[in-house]
Amino acid sequence: MSVTVSLLQTQPQADFDSAIEEALCRVEEASMTASLLLLPEYCSGFKVVNGTFKPPVAAIADNPFIQALATKARDRQQWIMLGSVAAPGPDQKIVNRTVVLDDTGAIRSHYDKIHLFDIQLSNDEVYRESDVVYPGNQLVLSQTPAGIIGHTICYDLRFPQLYRDLAHAGAQLLAVPAAFTRKTGKAHWHALCRARAIENGCYVVAPCAVGDIAGGGGSYGHSLVVDPWGEIIADGGEEPGVVEATFDLSAVDAARRRIPSLEHDRAYRIEPPDN
Repeated sequence: MSVTVSLLQTQPQADFDSAIEEALCRVEEASMTASLLLLPEYCSGFKVVNGTFKPPVAAIADNPFIQALATKARDRQQWIMLGSVAAPGPDQKIVNRTVVLDDTGAIRSHYDKIHLFDIQLSNDEVYRESDVVYPGNQLVLSQTPAGIIGHTICYDLRFPQLYRDLAHAGAQLLAVPAAFTRKTGKAHWHALCRARAIENGCYVVAPCAVGDIAGGGGSYGHSLVVDPWGEIIADGGEEPGVVEATFDLSAVDAARRRIPSLEHDRAYRIEPPDN
């Protein structure tokens, strides 16, 4: 089965209105024949205030970004994956949520980011996503015209067991919408995306934001499509735009027949070190 996907490499925007304008611009650049359009993490808006993440927040039912993209999905009769939006969550925090829209504009599924970006890259570059974001706790797969997608977001990429479980659950594509930092992107983005594809015999579709973030920091870009053998078949580079790839889902089964590692997982126990 041959499918075409379009990854929309958008610039981070500080508010809903700017994010809507940016996203709709990229949607209009995308092919009308694509089975699925994919947007990056925090595509509905993202900024930093005094070192703290401050994306614009709205309930899913009232989110103007979702409403605008749902209208576009219906008008173009295309499925669109919103890499993530910020929605109210427990404990006065938000959730970082992927939303999948079908070709009528209806929400088909959603996924809340599980692993939160709490790291210190240097004395001046510190991120504490958990200060404002409540973590998800559920794996999610979506049946789409582009195949069965296993959902993850950005920092999830560093936790391979998550992807293993999605592959065992039937994922053919692993989605990694992201806003990877320039420093970590340059060091690890390509290697990690390729590794997750190779380990699981899946396509990786990874739309990443690109450009400066209001209030500090910036996103790496290089939105990627990686095939199940680990070959990069599309790379968005470092400018806003659309990354398109056409591929055959039969390559998933072919890669898994060649190296059937999903069939070779074994249970084991861990012995603590001797005292």
